[in-house]
Amino acid sequence: MKSPLKPSALALMASMVAPSALAADLARFDGGIGVLPVSNVVQTDTTVTVNRNIVRGVSPAGQIWVIHELRAAVKDDGRIRVGGRGLLLGGGNNIGGNANANVFATLICEAVEPFTEHNTELAGVPLEPDGDFRIDDVLTPAPVDCASPVLLIRNAANLGWFAAGIPRR
Repeated sequence: MKSPLKPSALALMASMVAPSALAADLARFDGGIGVLPVSNVVQTDTTVTVNRNIVRGVSPAGQIWVIHELRAAVKDDGRIRVGGRGLLLGGGNNIGGNANANVFATLICEAVEPFTEHNTELAGVPLEPDGDFRIDDVLTPAPVDCASPVLLIRNAANLGWFAAGIPRR
């Protein structure tokens, strides 16, 4: 059976397919973990040592943050789409607020140093009052391979991380 479309129309439709739609998944994340700024506290008779929750060289936010939902897909051409719901302060006097924060995403693919940060636009996107956000961008620099992916959602103001994606294996 012949196609009802002329070859030129088929070529036009084929050219309209976005390259990222043809790109393969490099990493996917389903679910999120809010930041706890302190990873542990060690107390001796004379000192108290507080260790910050640094993830692959990235410092945490200064307060607890929670996230209700996070989904992200990274394509092998560097395109990234992230959707988050309920990224809000989990402590302090402004608990349940969004701190008027802008957020951006960082993908780190190495399990050991040196780490390369693959970032979306550092100016970020604003959190909605309920903590929802959407990032649709291209990572810079574009990752080539990602054997051990970590996705961090970060504060555009101070570069601290608010939430991490749970990798889909």
